[in-house]
Amino acid sequence: MYLTFGEIMMRVAPEGFLRFRQALPGKVGVTFAGAEANVAAALALLGEQARYLTALPDTPIVQALLGNLRGLGVDTSCILLREDGRLGIYFLETGANQRSSNVIYDRSGSAVSLAGPEEYDFGRALEGVHWVHTTGITPSLSENAYLSALALLREAKARGIAVSCDLNFRKKLWKWAPGTAPRELAERCMGEMLPHVDLVIGNEEDAADVLGIRAEGTSVEEGRISPYAYEAVACRIAERFPNVSLVAVTLRESISATHNNWGGMLFDVASDRGHFAPTDEHGGYAPYQIRSIVDRVGAGDSFAAGLICALNSEEHAAPEAAVRFAVAASCLKHSIHGDFNYVTRGEVERLAAGQASGRVRR
Repeated sequence: MYLTFGEIMMRVAPEGFLRFRQALPGKVGVTFAGAEANVAAALALLGEQARYLTALPDTPIVQALLGNLRGLGVDTSCILLREDGRLGIYFLETGANQRSSNVIYDRSGSAVSLAGPEEYDFGRALEGVHWVHTTGITPSLSENAYLSALALLREAKARGIAVSCDLNFRKKLWKWAPGTAPRELAERCMGEMLPHVDLVIGNEEDAADVLGIRAEGTSVEEGRISPYAYEAVACRIAERFPNVSLVAVTLRESISATHNNWGGMLFDVASDRGHFAPTDEHGGYAPYQIRSIVDRVGAGDSFAAGLICALNSEEHAAPEAAVRFAVAASCLKHSIHGDFNYVTRGEVERLAAGQASGRVRR
């Protein structure tokens, strides 16, 4: 059983590439989303047992949310329902070509930001669990959310449970300590959480934003990635946090909002080696070229879910196989609307094996 912990929200987005000023008044699409819930949903869709922990208000909308998660196979039995607080919302305008996508958060006063660690039954939530996953988004919401995430990780490690954490720096968050800059607060809090983590996950700029560790030759804003420089980044993370045994990095080159190159690296600390995917016939890094993105939000979460699933499987547990599976899963997410990755294990395995033509299967 896997356990993920963090905030789930209502996602509100206009159809297609419309902007809110075009779409409103009028119809918008409503789904549910949140990094840790995305991981739980992806794991369940891959055929794994996944439990999700959060705090929510007990409302009809939340009952619909819980029904959505249960319908995917996610265990919601340990979710904290409380009288105070609200369901967070995020609004998404999907970008195209040279116009970036834009996220607007409405999360202040959410139930998970108000709930303290003493309100959760972590012991019950951890029953039968062999892996816990959370992200840097949860502690960015409030001091209570930070303390809850830290308490969960401490309890998990005390029970000998493996822990993964996606750094997931969000510069629009981390504002709960007046007088402290978001990056400074993130580094301080994540510095307390990472000593309890076995697998650290991040994107191409998270280590720089959260830990001040930069990859040489990389400019994210210019869409230029130096993939092999991330081996040195992973080494420095492992040096700072000796408990870390694996470091994974997603590698996105943004040519435009609808054209990205996509791949990843998994660094195995024990062998002091990075494994990259996808690769060409000579074994060199050769990212997927995704030229018609349907929805890129949640791609990092689908990578995390794919990696966790692979590392705990018999057939994909080797580092080079695990990162290949994770990158394939997250590549496919770019073809799926919404935050959840509605793909099967078979689809991921076929892409990881090189079947990338997208031909109709009859």
